[in-house]
Amino acid sequence: MKNNTTTEENTFFSSPNKSAAIKEKIIIGSTLGSVILIISVLFLIIGIIVYNGWDLFSWKFISTFPTDGMTKGGIFPAIIGTFILVIVMSIAAVPFGTITALYLTEYAKENSKFAAAVRFSVRTLAVVPSIIFGLFGLGFFIQFIGKGMDSTFNDGQLHWAQPNILWASLTMALLTLPVIIVSVEEALKTVPRELREASLALGATKWQTIKKVVLPGSVSGIMTGTILAISRGAGEVAPILFTGAAYYLATLPKSVSDQFMNLGYHIYIMSTQSTDVEKTMPIQFATTLVLLMLTISLNIVAVIIRSRIRRKKI
Repeated sequence: MKNNTTTEENTFFSSPNKSAAIKEKIIIGSTLGSVILIISVLFLIIGIIVYNGWDLFSWKFISTFPTDGMTKGGIFPAIIGTFILVIVMSIAAVPFGTITALYLTEYAKENSKFAAAVRFSVRTLAVVPSIIFGLFGLGFFIQFIGKGMDSTFNDGQLHWAQPNILWASLTMALLTLPVIIVSVEEALKTVPRELREASLALGATKWQTIKKVVLPGSVSGIMTGTILAISRGAGEVAPILFTGAAYYLATLPKSVSDQFMNLGYHIYIMSTQSTDVEKTMPIQFATTLVLLMLTISLNIVAVIIRSRIRRKKI
């Protein structure tokens, strides 16, 4: 009887263990399959772009202006325009986003209605379609602020009330601002609360604690998040359609009040406005390859910065 009872108990307990093990294997297998699928799609996209654009990709393509109705030549002004856009956008978005995240994390009270309203606004901005930002930039920056500046400083002559790099960059800054705020806020939260309390207990002020403890402890996450947000903004096209991107320019922009060419917009023009799309297909893929390399480079920079900062801490 004893042996039979023991056998029944072993069968009773082993059955749930077997089903749990099977479920765990199914979850692990589905997760691994999803990862493999995502990586495969990524390499498939990169492979198609490299295969179709590598023949045209050269130093001449990068360093010369478009010719023959943009069916020949290079994309140098589009590269310069994208670079200026990213720089001005970063100057406008990163400091403001970092300060907002510092307020939400370090200064705002737990039940603050104002902080709740700010977080709600950030979440709402994050889901607004990018084309809406473009229309907002056209109405607010160009039609309102630009016209006001022209009537005040230029006797009503048209100068700022038109698409240019500045308005496009500020519009892109608004687009990337929610991503920067969220990424910086999450990076600040990784610093243990005990370190803050220890600093305050030793007599440091709130700002000294933030400057000496919080920011150094979260700088790698802050840099990574902001660079990833900037790399996302570098490839956006919809917000700059109305605020500064030009179809073709024979010269490089000389100030922030000039229009500019952009890599993403250049690809859009080549694929939709060209009289012979098949003829411009190699240019589209080569330009896409350049934009992809720019985005990947920004991501690599984020990884390098994060790893170096972590090594210094160790």
